[in-house]
Amino acid sequence: MIVRRFFFALIFMAGLLAFSNVTTAIPVVDLVDDASLTRRAMVERPEAMSSQTPIYGYRVLAEYPHDANAFTQGLVYAGGELYESTGLRQGRSSVRRVELETGAILQMRTLADTYFGEGLTLFQGRLYQLTWQSHTGFIYDSTTFDLLNVFHYSTEGWGLTHNGKELIMSDGTPTLYFLDPISLQPIRQITVKDEKGPVWRLNELEFIDGEIYANVWQTDRIARIDPTTGRVNAWIDLTGLLSPDDRIGADVLNGIAWDAEQQRLFVTGKLWPKLFQIELAPLEHRLYLSRVLFESPIIPYQTRSF
Repeated sequence: MIVRRFFFALIFMAGLLAFSNVTTAIPVVDLVDDASLTRRAMVERPEAMSSQTPIYGYRVLAEYPHDANAFTQGLVYAGGELYESTGLRQGRSSVRRVELETGAILQMRTLADTYFGEGLTLFQGRLYQLTWQSHTGFIYDSTTFDLLNVFHYSTEGWGLTHNGKELIMSDGTPTLYFLDPISLQPIRQITVKDEKGPVWRLNELEFIDGEIYANVWQTDRIARIDPTTGRVNAWIDLTGLLSPDDRIGADVLNGIAWDAEQQRLFVTGKLWPKLFQIELAPLEHRLYLSRVLFESPIIPYQTRSF
């Protein structure tokens, strides 16, 4: 009898050790709140959750009409209106002034057919516009759109903004270039990176409250970048911003504008029919049953935000 009890005790202890090994190997996380679910389980944390860089979602505060024929490459807000640079060739590239509330084009200057318009910024009463592969930029009077000067650079031209002292330019690589606004020559540069390494395809830029916001081409993400170190301080995930119906015929997210006076953030995309005013919000990750290890009596699910 004693031997039998000792044998069962050994089996019980071995089971506890095995269970302990399983539960420590995979972290327990709270699951989505759903009254119809009656089981509690342990699931693996998704791979995306291993990122050390914070990720923000968004709330839409307002929607405005946007020219669905505008292949948006650069976007600036100033004086209650938008300035926009558009791309594509054969006369579709332009610099324009747009009424925010209606999306109406108030003023426009078209580029020559050979140029593919890119990034745009407004600095000290002048509009600076890049072109893609022509290594050529243009400077306009922001009131009349008269051409004031032409400048050149050795890389491709993608996005453009300024920090009040220098112009900041992207070329699709992880490098951002800081240019003297008078000579248009590079002063310094930084390499943009997060914990996974260099960040490629940096496109449209906007300088907001001491950070560089950069669209990452062909994604729904915006990087918030430290202008000194190049480190990505946070990501903004704009997945689902444009509805499936509005996405028909539209291209990728591209276009960031900041209203510093009223603290308003605007975003749009290439060939998008809408422009959005958004605010940042914590991104709530809802986890699903990817691996069920055990069941127990009915215990309500919980929701956790990361």
